[in-house]
This record gives sequence, structure tokens and C-alpha cells, in this order.
Amino acid sequence: MRIGIIGGTGGIGEGIALRLSPFHTVVIGSRETEKAEICCRECEEILQGRGFSCSLIGKTNQEAVDFADFLILAIPYKFLVPTLKELTGLDGKVVVSPVNPLEKTGEFFLFAPPPEGSAAMLAKKLLPSSAKLVVAFNNIAANRWRDLENPLEYSVAVCGDDANAKRQVIELTGTIPNLKPLDAGPLGVAPLVESVTPLLLNLGKFNRLKDVGVRFV
Repeated sequence: MRIGIIGGTGGIGEGIALRLSPFHTVVIGSRETEKAEICCRECEEILQGRGFSCSLIGKTNQEAVDFADFLILAIPYKFLVPTLKELTGLDGKVVVSPVNPLEKTGEFFLFAPPPEGSAAMLAKKLLPSSAKLVVAFNNIAANRWRDLENPLEYSVAVCGDDANAKRQVIELTGTIPNLKPLDAGPLGVAPLVESVTPLLLNLGKFNRLKDVGVRFV
């Protein structure tokens, strides 16, 4: 599977690349090719140091779109609109959104969705109608993705309106050891999935817990 990570040089994008590239060909996308290539080399060194082979390529975000048929939007919410507006060739692609609209008010975090109701629904508005949008990976902290010393013993809520695309995302998630993908329903469930992240941040802050996640058993 050819996977493109848009904004792949950030913490979450880099972490996802570390977890997926031993099993799939991963293109780390960035606005600057050099930055993406440096990130690839750093990830390769980390993985090879742990005895893993990997397949990583550093390109621009647009080149990642052109290369891959499966894309992950590893970008902060504030960059969602400008990033999607500058990309072309997304027709027919599976697009995964782990984007969470949140803001910090005083001492705590709040879910702060756009008028569309969720980051996912805003993305859907900006994507070509043939793109297949799926929500996944929203509730795992960047530090956990990058911490290869420890398995990701979390549940991943996956929602989307295209059954085949959702199945592919569930299968992809299942290739990462210990992650447990769960079908959360249609794309309309996205606000519930996205709003869990500010809750986790608040739980971590007020209970002195680090990188809180979710596991359904």
C-alpha cells in the first residue's frame, strides 16, 4: 500500500511514519522537500537502529498526493483549510483525517468545531466529491506514536460513509501491533471522535497523567 502523509514532518506525522513504514511504502510530505527528506533520514536511522527495514520517501505534500492512493492529514486544525485548498489530484483518494478542532481557554481545553460540526465535515466540504474521507487516529498523542519502546495499546475509532474505504483504514490500523480498530459508524459520528481529544488533554492535565489514550475492552 502506498501511503502519503500530508504534513508528515510534524510529531504525529513522523510518529505514524515510524509505525507504518516497516509494513508499507510511506511518503512523508511537507511544504519543503528538504525538510521531508531530513525527516525520512531520521526515521530510517531510528528504525534501522532497532533492526527494522522500512520504505520511506520525502516529497512535497503535492507529490505525496500524486504518489499515494491513501492519504493521512497529519496537520493541525488551523492549517486544514489552506492545506487542502492548495492540493490537487485528490479525486478518488482515500483521505484519513486525525484532525481535532480544539482550543485552550484559560486552564482547560475545549472542543471548538467549525460551523460544519467537525473538522472532518469541513474537510469533506473542501475535498472533491469522489474523495473517500475516513476519520481515524484522532485520540493518540504524538509522543506515543514516536515512542517505539512501547506498544500502542489503544483503541482507534474509525468512522466514514464509504464502507470500502472504512474497511481499508481498519485493515491498515490493524497492521500496527496492538492497535485495536473499531468501526464507529458513519462520518456523522466525527464530532464525538474529535471531541474525545480535548477531554483526554484535560484528564492528563488535572490528574498529572501523560499522553492519555483510549482503550475499549
